Amino acid sequence: MDHAWIDGAPAELSAAAAAAARLLDASRQPLIAGLGTDVAGAQAAARLAQRLGAVVDHMHGEQILRDLDVMREAGAMLIAPSEARVRADTVLLVGPGAGEKENGLSQYLLGPAGAGGVKNRRVFWLCPGTDPGPADKLSVIGRGVRELPTLLAALRARVNGRPAGAGPASAQVLDGLADSLKAAKFGVAVWSAARLDALMIEMLCGLVDDLNAATRFSGMPVPAGDNAAGVQQVCGWTMGFPVRTGYGRSCPEHDPWQYGAARLVESGEADCVLWISAYEAPVPEWRGAPPAIALAPAGAKFRKPPHVHIAVGTPGRDHGGVEYHPALGSLTALTATHPSEALSVAAVIESIAAHLSTGAASC
Repeated sequence: MDHAWIDGAPAELSAAAAAAARLLDASRQPLIAGLGTDVAGAQAAARLAQRLGAVVDHMHGEQILRDLDVMREAGAMLIAPSEARVRADTVLLVGPGAGEKENGLSQYLLGPAGAGGVKNRRVFWLCPGTDPGPADKLSVIGRGVRELPTLLAALRARVNGRPAGAGPASAQVLDGLADSLKAAKFGVAVWSAARLDALMIEMLCGLVDDLNAATRFSGMPVPAGDNAAGVQQVCGWTMGFPVRTGYGRSCPEHDPWQYGAARLVESGEADCVLWISAYEAPVPEWRGAPPAIALAPAGAKFRKPPHVHIAVGTPGRDHGGVEYHPALGSLTALTATHPSEALSVAAVIESIAAHLSTGAASC
């Protein structure tokens, strides 16, 4: 099978790795983006970024940083999914994406609790945005996400015994929900930062904090796809910062605006992109077009073919690895379900690094 291409033509892996290294060596501002990879791939990417003075950003960086920004600025009370499944007698799904079928985490949370777990779990969904399914399984309050800020503010007011003006839910419905949340023995609020902005998330975390004055309540954000949470952990222990970190001045510097991948490409600041996507995620819709190196499955489709494309396998399918498990809330080992000859991201990055002439950066 073909493993590599240069300008669309099949090439030997060593030739493609050398071509990629030449592009990176010549770059004044390389960008390592996408980062849809396992822990080993993320570690290799972080080492490469330090060596090149590159910027690192994940394809779901915006979603990652919304949750993180709220935690840094206002704090958040969080719980492991496995504990929530066993203990939670009340679940508050907040906004679109919190309880959809594609969301494996919420499906896991709402599944059977097992021996000794909660038998009759109450589920409320604020502003699902779409048809939430059979009404007998949950209580729906509000519809579109535009109603959510007002609804959260009014609900927080009623939980604290303060008056609230007219909103998307009647006073009776709002008071009933507030009473149900306060009566919970163990409650969990679930949301997806992909569909909520930082202010909505901060309001929700404030509501969770208020509820803890009388009962036990915690939050549980839905992790972004493409092993975003696993990559984020790798960034923490290797760079000391989350994604959107650059090594332009040798030491790592974190700036969510300056080091956003889309902004760097569209402004022309990034003159070479190493795009990593081992989970077959869609290619980015960037308006800029710097020379690109793609580490993606052989069948990946690109709007503009990359200068170098090296095929990689998917962790857990083509090869083993370690990645973040949403249901367990921790890193876990993977065993290949369909072992193949496809290379891992880490192996390809090491091959590229072996052809670099750039010396190691120092802090």
